Amino acid sequence: MPVISSSKLFADDFKEESYWWDAVPRPDLKGGELPSKADLLVVGSGYTGLCAALTAARGGRQTVVVDAEDAGYGCSTRNGGQVAEGIKPYSDELTKKYGAARAAAIEREGAQALQWIGEFVAEEKIDCAYNVCGRFHAAHSQRHFEEQQKQLSSASPGKSSDVYVVPRERLREELGTDAYYGGLVIPKHASLDPAKYHRGLLERAQSAGVDVVSHCRVNNITRTSGGFRVETERGMVEADDVIIATNGYTSPLTPWQRRRVIPIGSYIIATEELSPDLMNRLMPQDRMISDTRKVVYYYRASPDRKRILFGGRVSHSETDPRRSAPLLHADLVKLFPELAETRISHSWVGFVAYTFDNLPHVGVHDGAHFAMGYCGTGVAMASYLGMRTGQKVLGQDEGQTAFDGMSFQTRPFYTGNPWFLGAAVRYYRWRDNRH
Repeated sequence: MPVISSSKLFADDFKEESYWWDAVPRPDLKGGELPSKADLLVVGSGYTGLCAALTAARGGRQTVVVDAEDAGYGCSTRNGGQVAEGIKPYSDELTKKYGAARAAAIEREGAQALQWIGEFVAEEKIDCAYNVCGRFHAAHSQRHFEEQQKQLSSASPGKSSDVYVVPRERLREELGTDAYYGGLVIPKHASLDPAKYHRGLLERAQSAGVDVVSHCRVNNITRTSGGFRVETERGMVEADDVIIATNGYTSPLTPWQRRRVIPIGSYIIATEELSPDLMNRLMPQDRMISDTRKVVYYYRASPDRKRILFGGRVSHSETDPRRSAPLLHADLVKLFPELAETRISHSWVGFVAYTFDNLPHVGVHDGAHFAMGYCGTGVAMASYLGMRTGQKVLGQDEGQTAFDGMSFQTRPFYTGNPWFLGAAVRYYRWRDNRH
């Protein structure tokens, strides 16, 4: 099958920005008023920050959210819209490190996060194409397929009760490719339109009285006897409490948190529109798709099933979306040769935050609350831990989580610049190709 030339790879209306922004342009809130005092100031206007702010405001706190860019400019409107539990380590890994009781509690938090976001979207009537479509986690080698079956048999009952195996001979029932060796279907996982979801959060936070001020970079946070003095580009705010909700965009403003999260660019392309027949052949079940590679691919059909959104890590160091697009397209075509001449309509990047133990973290440092480190699966967990952090500010017992009190690890000489990332990507890609 002929492969499209690089000069014709991009559609005539190609955009180097998130596909989701077509329907939901970034809100212009830079004209908002910055109060001089607040009960709570939240740094970051993504899922974590808005869910925390909404919870606190509905609990009676005067709340302000500030962001250095447009509201939701970061990965909250740039992700693939896959909704999962957000706990990456397997049961046996968690048990070995934390013991059976805490491991089970951590896994329950993941299940609760997934359940909570579905209920929250329904209760708040947020129009964001929320769909419990399930996820197909594909095995990229026979060894990984066998490992999947072992992990499923040893998983805790609550986590594995509805997950089932799809052998290679039935792969085409799930996905129109022969590139995998089977996989697992996780029926409870869901999809949404991340920008519409963010817009819904923003509207509800504002309706609850939250002041959301964009293009308001925080330059300094000083702890005082009565709370915090927050210096921004647009003035000073005295606040009783502060929440750091910056995740993959954590800056030198908060060096302690910055030393504990690893920002990683996640690159995504959207194809031009496909015919219904072709889409039905390639993605007959409309699942979210991921695979067992360490340098993972994740992809899906757009909510209207007219495009494929395909994401992953394709370079050893950070690059720009126009350079990453041909590499992602080439990987997409390896899976679906029928797309060799399909052009790219959008290409973009968003920064996620990994942690050294592959778990999210929530807590308090130097008096300021924080929640971050969702390791690439943050739609549900960021929202859930944002809500729990808001409850903590309110002093509610419900705010307690299984992550409380966990050591938030860093490494010697790490200051927030992941200099080791290139070597790690090379190593894991070698491992992926080897098996």
